[in-house]
Amino acid sequence: MAEAWIIDAVRTPRGRGKAEVGALSSVHPQQLLGQTLNALQERVGFDPADVEDVVAGCVSAVGEQAACIARNGVLAAGWDARSASGVTLNRFCGSGQQAVNFSAMGVMAGMQDLVIGGGVESMSRVPMGSAGGGLDGKDPQLSAQHPLVPQGISADLIATREGFSRRRLDEFAAQSQQRCGVAKEEQRFSRSLFPVVDAEGKVVLAEDEHPRPGTTADSLAKLPASFEGLGAYVQKGDDRSLDAKALSVYPEVEEIQHLHTAGNSSGIVDGAAAVLVASPEYAKAHGLEPRARIVATATAADEPVIMLTAPTPASKRCLEKAGMTVADIDLFEINEAFAAIPLKVVRDLDLDEERVNVNGGAISLGHPLGATGAMLIGTILDELERRDATTGLVTMCIGGGMGIATVVERV
Repeated sequence: MAEAWIIDAVRTPRGRGKAEVGALSSVHPQQLLGQTLNALQERVGFDPADVEDVVAGCVSAVGEQAACIARNGVLAAGWDARSASGVTLNRFCGSGQQAVNFSAMGVMAGMQDLVIGGGVESMSRVPMGSAGGGLDGKDPQLSAQHPLVPQGISADLIATREGFSRRRLDEFAAQSQQRCGVAKEEQRFSRSLFPVVDAEGKVVLAEDEHPRPGTTADSLAKLPASFEGLGAYVQKGDDRSLDAKALSVYPEVEEIQHLHTAGNSSGIVDGAAAVLVASPEYAKAHGLEPRARIVATATAADEPVIMLTAPTPASKRCLEKAGMTVADIDLFEINEAFAAIPLKVVRDLDLDEERVNVNGGAISLGHPLGATGAMLIGTILDELERRDATTGLVTMCIGGGMGIATVVERV
């Protein structure tokens, strides 16, 4: 099988995902992706006509993110209309990472030579839930088979089953903020970042807008639980609360402890990212220096009501495909959708927390759903280079009981 090389990766800063408040809320999501594609092209110098496809993750593909935002992003970039085609995919929170993995698969299979994988999500302009339907598509038969609940309730169920205290979740969240603060101060994100501009060319955001580096576990302790009221909610036509529906699958749990808050869960933000993946033959013929190769990719599924536990089997499968063990990995990026998720993966895989999310994560930086996975691949690559380390593993939890993982190795 051929190799897939990562030539470079870029991302926008993450802007607060609130309309008229976040700095990126004034920028159409097509333009966010278009600017990201141009930033990648300007940095590397490839000919856009050589790009065979742009694969972009986008979770809420409605409204301004409807149609095929991958193709519209190419057009918004101002590239020749006969250059890259585009395809938009939705694997929920793992969409951006899946876009990079699919790009790598095309190259490794010998079917493509130059592909861009990435993603975009403007959560200020197209809020979560805009597509409607929920996780089960409002199918009563599926709901009876798998009583799916909102992810926050699933995260609280995980924390309850694992015995994570509210204090432990808040301590992890505070650590994410503090690590991110150091990373920003030391400009560890600067290689991947580019400034986003408005239609007149004025810079609207040059650095991540969401982090609060002064956050402490004590300050987080003052925040109310986010999903307690939701857990007590009884949907129309049902006689059970959402908590009761989840507990029907986990009867050994007496009560769900609602422990996640706005402070120990991922932030709602806007952003886009792009990763250039090339075959070694194309790279050598065009003088492109690789930064890393994609060693292996994997997805996995787990029970869909608890929903967010599949990063563990996905990581194990990916390591097995790579012929590696946890000991062979220098750094891990585990998406901080909720604090309980990385804590569980650390426990499951017996990881050294000093090698996990060393520059913070989605709790501090935010989680622009369709773009985050591609951002994490760029983040781990930047940090591997900074430390002169070699291997990294990126993994994410995904709605509906899925997980995704990627192992990268510096070339």
